[in-house]
Order: sequence, then C-alpha cells, then structure tokens
Amino acid sequence: MTTQTIRPGLRLTRRTAIGTLAAAPTLLARTARGQAQGRISHGIAMHGAPALPADFAHLPYANPDAPKGGRLSIAFQGTFDGLNPFNLRAGSAAQGLSGNVFQTLMARSLDEPFTLYGLIAQTIETDDARSHVVFRLDRRAKFSDGTPITAGDILFTFDLLKTRGRPQQRIAYGLVRSIVAVDDWTVRYDLTGANDRELPLTLALMPVLPKDKTNVERFSDSSLEIPVASGPYRIAAIKPGEELTLKRNPDYWGRDLPISRGLYNFDEIVISYYRDANSMFESFKAGLIDYRYEGNPTRWKTGYDFPAVRDGRVKKEELRVGTPRGMEGFAFNTRRPLFKDVRVREALAIMFDFEWINHNLFDDLYTRTISFFDNSDLSSSGKPASADERALLAPYAGVVRADILEGRWRPYVADGSGRDRKQARAALDLMTQAGWKLKRGELEKDDEGFEFEIMVVDRNQERLALNYASSLKRIGVTARVRTVDEVQYQRRRQRFDFDMMLGTWVASASPGNEQRMRWGSASASQEASFNLAGASSPAIDALIAAMLAAQTREEFVTAVRAYDRVLLSGFYIVPLFHTIYQWDAHWTKITRPQALPHWAAPLFAATLDTWWSATP
Repeated sequence: MTTQTIRPGLRLTRRTAIGTLAAAPTLLARTARGQAQGRISHGIAMHGAPALPADFAHLPYANPDAPKGGRLSIAFQGTFDGLNPFNLRAGSAAQGLSGNVFQTLMARSLDEPFTLYGLIAQTIETDDARSHVVFRLDRRAKFSDGTPITAGDILFTFDLLKTRGRPQQRIAYGLVRSIVAVDDWTVRYDLTGANDRELPLTLALMPVLPKDKTNVERFSDSSLEIPVASGPYRIAAIKPGEELTLKRNPDYWGRDLPISRGLYNFDEIVISYYRDANSMFESFKAGLIDYRYEGNPTRWKTGYDFPAVRDGRVKKEELRVGTPRGMEGFAFNTRRPLFKDVRVREALAIMFDFEWINHNLFDDLYTRTISFFDNSDLSSSGKPASADERALLAPYAGVVRADILEGRWRPYVADGSGRDRKQARAALDLMTQAGWKLKRGELEKDDEGFEFEIMVVDRNQERLALNYASSLKRIGVTARVRTVDEVQYQRRRQRFDFDMMLGTWVASASPGNEQRMRWGSASASQEASFNLAGASSPAIDALIAAMLAAQTREEFVTAVRAYDRVLLSGFYIVPLFHTIYQWDAHWTKITRPQALPHWAAPLFAATLDTWWSATP
C-alpha cells in the first residue's frame, strides 16, 4: 500500500496513489506510534464534550418535518463579481454559497458555543493533546456530478487552500506538520508542535473541492464559472453582479443526515443584489423580497407602517440574541503615521458623540459598546483582572492601562448637547501630549495639519461618518468622508488602502483562530486579512495562543478577558454601539421553527436554512 503526504513546502501532485481500506489499521498503528491513542467520535467540542449523542435525530433548532418546496427570495446590498468564496477576492464573491453549494468536512451546531458534527466526514479522531486528527469520510458522500468524495479530494483541497486560499486558511493550514491519505476514505493530519487545540476544528471546517473539476490556474481570479461542489444546492442561473439563483439538488447525498434534517427546505433560492438601500426596502414592501434583516433603528421604529404589516401579511419580530455582541467601530489604519500614537487614537475616539447620535439619529435604541465581547462572560468590562489574568499579562508590562486592568474604563460619556466643551478639552489635552497644537482653529504639528479620509460604502455609513467628522472639526481635525462602490470598497479594504473605515468584529462564544486574522501580528501585512487596524503586538499574539491552548472553560475565559483588555488599551478603533436584539421582518408565506439557535449571530443563515414555505 502507498500513502501520500504533504509536508510544509511540498505540493500535492494530481496523481494520487491511495491504498485499500483493509490496510488502514496497520498504517494508522504505524503512523500513530509514540503518540497517545486517539478516540473516534461523531463530533468534537472546543471545550468539553458534544451535547448531542451519536444517534441524535436532528439539530435542536431544526424542524425535521419541515415541508420541502417553494421559492425563497432574499436580497443583499452591493454587488458580486465571483463565485469563489475561498480565495483572496472572496470579499466580492456572491453570498449564499457556503453551506448551500460548498460544504465542509463537519458542520457546526449553533446551539453550542463551538461544536462540530459529522457531514462529509462521518467521524473524527483525536487525542487529549490534539496532536493529530483523523477524518473518516462518509462513503455515500459525492459531488453534484455524482463523483464520490475521496481522500484525494481532501488532500487536493488542503494543498490548494494552503497555497492559494484566504490568509486565515494559509496561516492555520501552515501549522500542520503533515497530511496522509490512509486509504480512499481516511485522512490523517499530524499536528505535532502546533500547540493549537482549535486546529482540529479548523480543519474540520475546511470545504471540500473536487480535484478533477477545480481550475487551479484560475483559482485566484474573480471567476463566474459555475463550480461543482457537494452541497444541497446547485447554481442554476447568474446575472453578473445582480442576481443568483440556486436550485435544490434532488440527488443531494446528505439530505437524510441528522445534521441536515429539517434544513435546506426551499426548492429555489433567488438572491438579488441592490445598489441602493431604499430600493431594497421598497422591493421588500412590494413583496419582491420575502425576508429582511433590519439594521436601521429609525426605519424599524417608523418605516414598517405599511398595509402588509397592518393586515398581517408581513410579520415583524424582535428576537433576542444570546451570543456576545462583538464590536463595530471606525478602524484606525495604524500603518499610517498619523495614527501611530495611541494618545491620538484615544483623543479621536473621545470625540465620537454617542449620546447625541443615539438620541437624534437612532431614537435611543442602542447601547454603547464597551468590550469586544460585550453582553457575555468573556467581557472584561466591570471586572477587575483576576490573578490568573495578571499572570498572563505580566510579561507585557504597561500594555494594559490601569483603569482597563481594574475594569473601570468606559468610552467617554458626553452631555448629549453636541457641543460638550469638556469632551473637546479632554481630547485636546491628549493631542497636546502627542505634540499637536491648536492654531487658528486647526491642529498642527511640524507645520502639517491633521487631515484624513473616512471611507464608507453606503448612505447609513455616510451619515454616521459625516456626524463624526463634524465633531472632529470642533478640535481642529479635518476628516473627509468618501463614499465608494462595493467593489472598490472591498479592494481598498483588502489592500489596506484607507485611513479610516467602519469595521465589524463579530464575536462568537468561542473566539479562536479567526483572531489571528483580525489582530495577529502576521496578518498586519498580509493582503486581504481582516486586521484593518494593522495591529502588531507580542501581547496580542501571546493571548491568542493562550486562548487556543486553554483546556478548560475557566482557562479560556481568563485568556479572552486578558485579550479584551489589551485590545481596548490599544484604542485601535472608535467603538460604536449595539443592541441585544435582532430586528427581522418577513412575509408570512415563509415561516421558521419556534426554537432558535442559542449561539448564532445573526440568528439565521444568509439563506434561512431552517425556514420553509408556508404555502403549497
């Protein structure tokens, strides 16, 4: 029997010599020699054990009796120029493909903080140290063209994404020491030395691409070539940049799996793209769109008084979200010399007048965000650092401010008048410490004024940025607001070609590897990473490593809170606001289960995979 191994720096050839199943036990015993015996399971949790037993019938928030059929029409604002959500240009790829067209080795239950169950991989094996992981594929698994999914496809996909995939994939997959195809249905990863307990889960969430149907040479391009994949839907029609139609595959191999039961109920999903937010809302009112996730509080409060709401054909729902609320804010690009000084960043953050904005623009519906993990036990706000936190932070003296270490820090609270003099004085005091002087109403340093650009992509962002720019003008700062289209926005974001932009850092109940791409030093210079601020700090890197090495929930919470304190002390962003509710509206021709996933944010997938048609 022969095996195939990928080691760092070596490429997988397209000719795969794979042995037989009968020889697998011998090889596994040989390759695992000297390592702890692994345990085979139907699922894996980041901490503890999976909540669902091996014989679970369906996910707790899915309705196994949901009828199949009907059509779903949804919409997003913007456009798209590709069908590949896995390369560097993924930011401008069409939405709704992951999960529907492309699927992964294992799938997440959103009723648990971070637990995966079998999908393409029927079982997972790992040891207590998570020094290796073995996936055994479901022999029924196949691509949409009927081709079986084999270990060769897993090795091919791993190598492709490691060399040409998104930055977060390249970094994570680079930690793998080697990968072996044990037989046609079994793949083993050697994770020795990775020191990353999340890595088996990261690998389990790898999509699987067909080695004989994937165009490697064009993989990095923004292509509209329809892919062959393994999901419950196939792409049926495309209007470039405007519309995508998915049709349910009647031969989907995984339709009866417990992880799929009650999901993917619509026969057809039409995804439309709108350049203008108002046009998209008017289309919803007219019944051209079935579902709307509302992000505008003023519209939520006053804009839904139309006939279909009054007579019950459209239902409004205010649903409580159980996950940490995360962070949204104006990101400073610290690669720019103007924003290198943390005192400057803090001063500019002070000038964001949340109290005036919340009352005058948002009807007091928002709460100011004070942590990267707000509304959860992971937040450091209001909690003095424990002895264990202080021990983690001890090698990085001075990185965390005293008030943040003690849990006392809050964003500046203005008087709500829009003209708070104390607010301006506090900001100017910090700017003076950083060497800036107010002369003739303008801040100056070395005969240069303080000027920068805020890049935005829609009218809502523009309104917020213009208000912020007006506040900054009060201390002699000139902030120009520039609105660009979606494609330009994504390209400039990926190249870090901006001074300041709005960013969103969605928080999960189990932050981990994704933090490397948001705040890790290696991602600061890596094109298309999500490290918008350009943060590069040994303390941040060490605390991400501590999160990934935590073996208990207590160790994990300690590491995340310390991490939260370091990010807050860096003043990398101007924190905005949040609500603990999700505002939804939908036409009653579609419906959903009563049970909601506890750890989902948003509560529903982009294409409402738990919903179904309520009309024949």
